[in-house]
Amino acid sequence: MIRRAGQMTYRMARRIVIGVIGGSLLLLGLALIVLPGPAFIVIPVGLVILSLEFAWARSWLLAIRRGISRRQQSAHR
Repeated sequence: MIRRAGQMTYRMARRIVIGVIGGSLLLLGLALIVLPGPAFIVIPVGLVILSLEFAWARSWLLAIRRGISRRQQSAHR
């Protein structure tokens, strides 16, 4: 029972740390859209970190990848 509680605590702590780091990078990237800086690099990095734990971030990241693919294919035509 103690081992199970320790595993739950580890999972929750990991989820919180990933959420804070990834969320901070995502917010920073959004701020960099209007401020000078590499927003189009920071936003995907934040989503990659968040996608380690959150399904919604995985789906956003997949949508971004699909959009980039479509743009690259249309640029080559």
